[in-house]
Amino acid sequence: MKLQVVFTTLLSVLTLSAHSIRQRHLGSNGCMLKAFGENAFVCVCNSTYCDTVENTEPQKASNGEYSLYLSDNTGKRLLHSYGSTSKQAKGIEILVNVNATFQSIIGFGGAFTDAAGINIQSLSANTQRNLLASYYSTEGIEYTLGRIPMASCDFSTHPYSYDDNEGDFNLTKFSLTLEDKKYKIPIIQAVMGTYKRNLTLFGSPWSAPAWMKTNKNMTGKGSLIGQPGGQYFKTWAMYFVKFLKAYSEVGIPIWGVTGQNEPTDGFFTNFPFQAMGWTPEMQRDFIVKDLGPALQQNSLGHVKIMILDDARVQLPYWAEQVFSSEEARKYVSGIAVHWYEDFITPSLALASTHKKFPDKFLLATEACAGSMPWDIPKVALGSWKRGEDYAHDIIQDLNNFVSGWTDWNIALDMEGGPNWVKNFVDSPVIVNAKTDEFYKQPMFYVLGHFSKFVLPDSVRIQLVPSQGLPKDVYVVAFQRPDKAIVCVLLNKSGNTASLALRDPSTGYINIDLAAHTIQTVLWWSS
Repeated sequence: MKLQVVFTTLLSVLTLSAHSIRQRHLGSNGCMLKAFGENAFVCVCNSTYCDTVENTEPQKASNGEYSLYLSDNTGKRLLHSYGSTSKQAKGIEILVNVNATFQSIIGFGGAFTDAAGINIQSLSANTQRNLLASYYSTEGIEYTLGRIPMASCDFSTHPYSYDDNEGDFNLTKFSLTLEDKKYKIPIIQAVMGTYKRNLTLFGSPWSAPAWMKTNKNMTGKGSLIGQPGGQYFKTWAMYFVKFLKAYSEVGIPIWGVTGQNEPTDGFFTNFPFQAMGWTPEMQRDFIVKDLGPALQQNSLGHVKIMILDDARVQLPYWAEQVFSSEEARKYVSGIAVHWYEDFITPSLALASTHKKFPDKFLLATEACAGSMPWDIPKVALGSWKRGEDYAHDIIQDLNNFVSGWTDWNIALDMEGGPNWVKNFVDSPVIVNAKTDEFYKQPMFYVLGHFSKFVLPDSVRIQLVPSQGLPKDVYVVAFQRPDKAIVCVLLNKSGNTASLALRDPSTGYINIDLAAHTIQTVLWWSS
């Protein structure tokens, strides 16, 4: 299908009134619940119905009032209510200090992979519209961040690059592929052309073309041939330039790039999918000698370069090696991290990296449940635990100077693919093409507790508990550009926690945080 035809079709269905998806309300939160076990619920959406999020933005809570959104393991999903502040605290007092500020927020979102596009386009036009509206509309969770694989990754149907012509050092035969033109670009264009919030996009490469690598293969153990500054590295830098310009030419400006997805993967023998090995020293020298100058010379100096794009276990060492060069510091804007080994790496790695390099932002660029060998099944429909794991990781990251959080595939099928090496995982949205419907997982709503309310350019603010918080209770707070205050509270425990948020200008917001609950509180301080 030609690019313009695909884009026009998607745009026409997306621009239908968002209110048309409210055909009926099933329960107080509008979710059409479907159970997949005890306390395992998804919200079912199809061509005629999908739940929405009540939007309080046009009607600010008046002084002394607050908005509260609640999701829990009993099936409540971003359930909205109003409350009034009190003059007395009922529970552990937590001072909300807007005068102590930390990092600013870039955004929250997910990746536009081939697999996501394939699954979205397997649905009817109206169901596609409801899926994208769930993520990006004012009645959805309003994602603002998106990752784009540069050519293929494991969530493609086969390995491919943008120039498989051996010896084409000038990249004269570089071209975007069918996958870009059918599964990525039309969906991104439709989102950008339809919905209110701006979309911040960044690209990540998995591998250079096989002919540019030491092992002549996009998979397995291999690196670029030669050394930074050499012919292959110069060509690889121009590959980035060509990618950025190709997307810009179809109306998709790219905000940033990571130097390499998971750069240590390419040092493993028989690594099963696209990878390319880099040491921090190699990445540093490539940026200084090749990538940084290439972007500058091609009027792309505004594009943010991010290093690492891998597990935080490699911090602060990776950053220390790259930033040992003043030239690298000049070109690099941020440090990208993945969540996969967070359970073995203290969050102190993030805070200590920020302390050493406070002028470089930290951004979480990939996460998914079901990726570990012991994660069975890969797709766990309705799993509240996976939602809690997301919430815990996001709050932990944000409290340690991370400026945003990017999920992996925005949509996968019932198996957790397609994935050409069968590396199946879970997703916040699972598509059932046979029934023309999709399932919104607890992970989807957990992400919404942040993406919907913590706007780009919000600033994290200090929370000061009067005593230690109960075990498995976590909190984080922000002041938005419109001066609203947002606080996200998570209770992973089996007991209720009573908390009292104290805003000196408005009073106490007393919260009974029930077991296995996440709540977002929103108010305008006087």
